[in-house]
Amino acid sequence: MLKKCLTTATVMLALGGAAHAQDYPVDPVLLVTHSSPGAGGDVFLRELAKAIAPELGVNVIVENVSGGSGATAMAYMAEAPKDGSVFYGTTPTFIYTSLLSNPEYSYKDLDPLVNVFEDPEVIFTSTKGSIKTLEDAMNKARESRGTWGASNPSSLERQSLELLKSVSGVNAAIVTHEGGGDMLINVLNGTLDIGVGEMQELRAQIEAGEVIPLAILGKKRLPGYPDVPTATELGYDVVVRKFRGIAAPKGLPEDIAAKWEAAVSDALERPDFKEWYENNSLKPDFMPQSEYRAFINSFAEDTGAFLRSVGVIE
Repeated sequence: MLKKCLTTATVMLALGGAAHAQDYPVDPVLLVTHSSPGAGGDVFLRELAKAIAPELGVNVIVENVSGGSGATAMAYMAEAPKDGSVFYGTTPTFIYTSLLSNPEYSYKDLDPLVNVFEDPEVIFTSTKGSIKTLEDAMNKARESRGTWGASNPSSLERQSLELLKSVSGVNAAIVTHEGGGDMLINVLNGTLDIGVGEMQELRAQIEAGEVIPLAILGKKRLPGYPDVPTATELGYDVVVRKFRGIAAPKGLPEDIAAKWEAAVSDALERPDFKEWYENNSLKPDFMPQSEYRAFINSFAEDTGAFLRSVGVIE
């Protein structure tokens, strides 16, 4: 198996007993994320691990395999066993990295298994700066260009800011980072005018009064933040869809895929898991394997078309 470039954290979740054990063939199960500890993808998998472990009847380990905006993790997964012991936390990043950097292994070398959530994206700023609304940020960009932040070059967040530039006609500088945590720091210290992230990553800073959410990049306002308008409501038609799901190495047996479909569906109904994802503004968006495969292929085609339209790829 490919040597991992960097393993930043590993957590074992012990079972006191599995009430809904499905006679799963291996134990433990490894969930791999390209995200750094504390980032949205990492937090998602750790919470999913707690909910899925009793449904599968196994121990679940979350491991961070960083490097290359997901390229290292995809290579790791492409060479992983096909016995149901290793899975990957999918986000739009693994599509963008595949299209933008032409890695040795791409999203095509993994098999989408099941989607779990839609994770709404939000434009935000520091409470300590002069920007208090999205229009303030746009006006600054018109007057002095402005500086906007995205988590990494191969990300849906980067595309959302490029779309915002396109529909508004401004020419703000977009600064990319190695992760959402680094980008958040630069918003808080005033280096960046605005950033784009997920509510689950920003919730603590919003509650602490350090961050102001300016606009939701979705079709609707979020139930937990009814006063935050959508970008479309503010006159900027930018709607993006960030998914959070699971992929497997190609060749996963059908019976194991079926166990995961059932386990994820049941986990979404667990009261403790439901409380967590509702508090963090995550929207359940369950897709079984057949539907998720089609969705990923469509998302990749649409993303490729966008990147070609703006001259990023040929």
